[in-house]
Amino acid sequence: MATRSNCWLPGAVTESRSPQRAFKCHCRTRLVLALLALVCAPAVLARVEVRVVEEPPAGSILEIRVSEEIAAGDYETMLKGIVASPGSHARKILLLDSIGGSVPEAIRMGRLLRELGFSARVPEGALCQGTCVYLLAAGRDKQVLGHVGLHRPYFPHGDSARSALAVQGRRYSSDAYFREMQIPARLLQDMQKIAPQKMQVLSPQQLKAYGLTSD
Repeated sequence: MATRSNCWLPGAVTESRSPQRAFKCHCRTRLVLALLALVCAPAVLARVEVRVVEEPPAGSILEIRVSEEIAAGDYETMLKGIVASPGSHARKILLLDSIGGSVPEAIRMGRLLRELGFSARVPEGALCQGTCVYLLAAGRDKQVLGHVGLHRPYFPHGDSARSALAVQGRRYSSDAYFREMQIPARLLQDMQKIAPQKMQVLSPQQLKAYGLTSD
């Protein structure tokens, strides 16, 4: 019997017992856990790890890993880690496995990552969903080996599709941000159509069309 999944576009149907079904259930589980964390728990900073990895003969790699929920304070954590890792690096890589979170914080982080010339990668087995897409968009080069889930960001004070937010007297526009990152406007438009409790897992073709992969 055919079944439907919120992990895919409305109308997408797969056969029960298909290999994709297990992954879709995994997607739903991660999304439910993400929403519970956002609704029921106080803001928890993402796990932001900055380290220098030696990779002969290429040289040193400045690596940043972002996982869990993006929240206020993550920009400062990331900046401190970068400042504490001076020197000339052969490559700068951002690794993503995040449930998303704060749009303003993701915009601040993304602008810094783009300015410093980081590449962005979603490793195999990882899931970058919701606001995490803002960080993926910041990569000068982008590679997706895992999965990217699209849905409207969750806002603690109401389910709002507005792209401009006021934080500490400053306004952060998602429209302006994605223009800076040279990402098609269609990405934000489509993202806003998907409720936070649902998720569309992007195909390789969709990733390419949205400018979220350099492959």
